[in-house]
Amino acid sequence: MRAHLGDQLVIESQRTGATRRDGEIVGLHHEDGTPPYDVRWSDTDEVTLVFPGPDAHVRQVEHGRPGTTRGPAQPDTGEAEAVSAVAPPTGGPNPGDIGRRVAVERRRRGLSREETARRARISSAYLAYLEEQPAEPTVATLLNLAAALGTTSAALRGAGVDLPPGQGHALLHPQLRDLGPEECRRLLSTHGVGRVAVSTSDGRPAVVPVNYEVAEDAIVFRTAPDSVPAAAVGTEVAFEADHVDEALSQGWSVLAVGPANVVTEPDAVRGLAQRAHTEPWAGGAREMWVSIRPTSLTGRRITPADQ
Repeated sequence: MRAHLGDQLVIESQRTGATRRDGEIVGLHHEDGTPPYDVRWSDTDEVTLVFPGPDAHVRQVEHGRPGTTRGPAQPDTGEAEAVSAVAPPTGGPNPGDIGRRVAVERRRRGLSREETARRARISSAYLAYLEEQPAEPTVATLLNLAAALGTTSAALRGAGVDLPPGQGHALLHPQLRDLGPEECRRLLSTHGVGRVAVSTSDGRPAVVPVNYEVAEDAIVFRTAPDSVPAAAVGTEVAFEADHVDEALSQGWSVLAVGPANVVTEPDAVRGLAQRAHTEPWAGGAREMWVSIRPTSLTGRRITPADQ
């Protein structure tokens, strides 16, 4: 079975009393037009991922002549046909990246796949497929997912990944409030990416990003002895982590200040390595663990005034 965008998928069984169902194919997942398909059903207007069974056939629309059909598709002969695939243009986003961004945003907001699918008016099976496979959702599906997750379709596509955050418009009535130590600890959570401010060997200030973990109220990160972050050892440093919600023009930041020291106890080093959530993104041999024990922990959050 092969199809083009805009073709009609018809499901009708030979069994007496079986309900006929049809819908428009609005998304392809393979360049040769083979299943599965994203289908917008005529009876519900919902888009779902469909793996056609033996009761299904495609009614193909003549290209350039909307509204005309050529009848049921011919059996697959194994010869490639020219199709209008929905693969992104050259230089566009990797379809798999969209699914990963959807999954991360969904988990960040504490939503299940079922609830997200319900809000976006898609099937949970299709959402699972989108998050786990290099699929390219239709524009309508992407817009619905963005609305369900409180973000934008551009953000889910990765627009602006090379731009600094916070270029959106400020809130009309923003509220800036201080955060207490407990909320700061909660926001730092267990791990993430933060920035450590140090003075380098030539006396110049530097701020560098590091993958960090939180262990027993200490902020720890791995680095190499000759790296810039290693200059933190034996000094009092500042460590900052934040999050900016571009879609809602709000966010938070946490600042920790305290002495930094090398973790030398072998069992402690082994424990940190075993519990680490990720390898350092910078790669390479980074086996020196640095621990920052905050003597000061402060933070701020920007929200709409009515929240």
